[in-house]
Amino acid sequence: MTSKSKVLTTFVRNYSMPKHWRSDAVRYEKVTYFPRSPNHKDPPIVPSKLLMVTLVKPFAGNPYWDKNILKQLGIAERGRDPVVVKNIPEVCAMLWKVKHLVKIIPVKLPDKLPNPDDFGGSYLHPNGTFYVVPKIDPLRVESTEKFENNPKKLESLKIREKLRLQWLNGTLP
Repeated sequence: MTSKSKVLTTFVRNYSMPKHWRSDAVRYEKVTYFPRSPNHKDPPIVPSKLLMVTLVKPFAGNPYWDKNILKQLGIAERGRDPVVVKNIPEVCAMLWKVKHLVKIIPVKLPDKLPNPDDFGGSYLHPNGTFYVVPKIDPLRVESTEKFENNPKKLESLKIREKLRLQWLNGTLP
């Protein structure tokens, strides 16, 4: 049987060797980071201007305050359509409260944003990349329509149908 004094003076479990790499640690607010090399520089962080928010958990079964926040963000009760919101502190505070219900993806915008009349050729990919497809010039559209509607053009379906009918009629040359 061990005595009380032996138990109180034995600190085997709490003893640790000093770590030589602790002096290399860099603190970022509440995070301790250990860089690979001592002259390591982090790249500058440029936050996205827009965020794409998608509901991943069911709307029903949540408390009314979470539902109110989701409604303020514009997320519908039915469906999983993504919503684009600004990356401002007020919206980020609301997203922080419902982060367990939504998936938040930063939207990567192109260098040159299109004019409002050019938004017809734009597309927001599910990974958050915003693509802008330039308009096609009218000459190209006209030449494509002319080619597709040309009666002299040989299409495999038309040729196949014509040859099949000739085979059935016995008039195949």
